[in-house]
Amino acid sequence: MAGLSSFLALVVGVALWLVLRDESYVAPPPTAPAQRVQPAPAAALLQELTKAVRDADEEAAADLASASNAAAQEQLRTLVTNAEQIGLHDVSLRYLDELGGIDPAGEWPATATLTWRFDSFDTGLATTEVQVDFAASGNSVGIAGLDGVSLESAATPIWFADPVQVRRTPETLVVAAQRADDYSLLARRAVPVVRRVLPDWPGGLVVEVPASAADLDAALGAEPGTFGNVAGVTATVDGTGSRGAPVHVFLNPARIRELRPAGAQVVVSHEAAHVALDATSSALPVWLSEGFADYVALRDVPLPLRTTAGQIIRQVRREGPPRTLPGDADFDEESEYFGAAYEASWLACRLLAERVGEDELLRFYRQADGSDDFAGLFRRTFELGEQEFTERWRTALSDLAG
Repeated sequence: MAGLSSFLALVVGVALWLVLRDESYVAPPPTAPAQRVQPAPAAALLQELTKAVRDADEEAAADLASASNAAAQEQLRTLVTNAEQIGLHDVSLRYLDELGGIDPAGEWPATATLTWRFDSFDTGLATTEVQVDFAASGNSVGIAGLDGVSLESAATPIWFADPVQVRRTPETLVVAAQRADDYSLLARRAVPVVRRVLPDWPGGLVVEVPASAADLDAALGAEPGTFGNVAGVTATVDGTGSRGAPVHVFLNPARIRELRPAGAQVVVSHEAAHVALDATSSALPVWLSEGFADYVALRDVPLPLRTTAGQIIRQVRREGPPRTLPGDADFDEESEYFGAAYEASWLACRLLAERVGEDELLRFYRQADGSDDFAGLFRRTFELGEQEFTERWRTALSDLAG
């Protein structure tokens, strides 16, 4: 009983202290409910953004930004401006999935499916996945930003998140982060260069130039550093390789700036030849595909062979002529003989054209694409086998190297 009396005395003492203390007790305020990812309102926002882009309504797009987010408002206006300048058609943005949970500020990143085509230049649709950031505040959801970084292997268009310059002619369209006039001149000059060899090409050349080599990788959905050493590449715009996807020329501004004007023109004319020949869906040996594109680009260029074939000449002088025509590995931009492989392939096509004429070489190129008897077609066209031709090509390289 003594223990119980002590316990009761303690309880009474505590109660008396609570009553008599000067500081009154205040219950803690209830915590605000945590924000949740809200996919349904976010999906509706993308539908509204799609309509704003199609209607060329910058302010309607800006109104979709999260509260007081000036940067997001500017990005959304820029997207509409870019789309209007380019002539973007069949645009669609659809909410796909969250990329992560919501942060303390109420923001979360999500993937969206983007579909589009360039009016008058693209016949098929391109489709990729882009990142869109959303922000929730109570029951309100807004767009917090458009992310210009590729999502894994997805291609992010250069016009999606940043301002671009656009130059258009009936036969060319240039979309560039900067210096669009310079690139437009290269594109316009490339069209007649290609038509000298391919007179039936209707034209329709699209050139895209991102701000940097890193942005080029992102635009092509490639790993960082993939195209750092490449001046230009012809590819489907969404990275799918699908036969129906639009095909554009992409330039690396860092490498183009290193070239003299004649060299830059050869690069763009080479890539334009790939566009005209549907090279992205070709099954030809790489030496023939790349060599013929160089044949088109260099056909009327008044430069000496020591310039246009300088790298293969140096290689032959050091090591002798290659034993085989260039293979896939030789065209890897990390290869020691990357540039020499292009020159060697071009010289091979020159030899073939000298043997049977340009028209016959072009006919062979087109017939060989997809042929299940390349060797037989080669022999019938050029009246010698591939091995015999390779030996003649090696002799020509040795003679050139002196």
